[in-house]
Amino acid sequence: MTLKQLRIFLAVAQHQSHTLAARQLFMSQPAVSMQIRQLEESLEISLFNRVGKNIKLSDAGQEMLHYARSISSQAGEAKEVMLEFRDMKKGHLHLTMASTANYFAPKLLASFCDRYPGVQISLVVTNRAGLLQALEDNTTDIVIMGAPPKNLPLASEIFMDNPLVVIASPTHALVDKPYVSLAQLAKEPFIIREKNSGTRAAVERFLAQHHIERPSGMGMNSNEAIKQAVQAGLGLGVVSSHTLEMELLLKRLCILPVQDFPIMRHWRVVYRQDRHFSKVAHAFKDFICEEAKHILQLKL
Repeated sequence: MTLKQLRIFLAVAQHQSHTLAARQLFMSQPAVSMQIRQLEESLEISLFNRVGKNIKLSDAGQEMLHYARSISSQAGEAKEVMLEFRDMKKGHLHLTMASTANYFAPKLLASFCDRYPGVQISLVVTNRAGLLQALEDNTTDIVIMGAPPKNLPLASEIFMDNPLVVIASPTHALVDKPYVSLAQLAKEPFIIREKNSGTRAAVERFLAQHHIERPSGMGMNSNEAIKQAVQAGLGLGVVSSHTLEMELLLKRLCILPVQDFPIMRHWRVVYRQDRHFSKVAHAFKDFICEEAKHILQLKL
């Protein structure tokens, strides 16, 4: 069993296709099939069930997938460590961030890359479910998110506040009010993030603490969709203030002065304690914790 075979096995398991795996790996389809066959022969067990042209992981293949991911991750970590010994100015950072963080994170990444021009960054922007999956699978160095889960061996550090505010169209009747009570808020239709999002969970906790039933409305899976819906007059919304810089500047949206708002959340750098924390990852963590507020200088 070789690392090459495991890499090919992971690609075939991902695509459930020798042809698609071959395209990803820049190999021929027969070469991929031969490597899988040799791997199965060395293990003396079938890793895939074949039905016609379709393939799916067998029970043994599902178990092998867990080990292949772990071995691949450890091999990658070993390569990173050796690279650090060879050249302290180079490295690779695997970064995963919440979609809301994408409104400010590019500025941080640009500044970090200016300081460390030899570092390569692999970036994935996803929703909370994707963040949790990356942490559970141990496939990323650092996650930028709100509240981390409690069921994993994680460390986290707060680097910036993340205020959640209530937004309205400039023509909404509540815009001219100097103060909006929660009772008034509860009468308005709402557009809110999808189930299981961090923003939605924070809003629902806030309403429960104030014994307010969540206003009727609709759920949307992106901040942009919520902002567009609010601009169109479909209702009020709750979003991170970091997503509003352009809309406030162009006066397309307004922040309402609602009782007990903003809901103050925090942005954190989160990482697994049982994963090798490379010098590049450590440098990025220190950089973002020390420099984020100065680089962004958000005035909302």
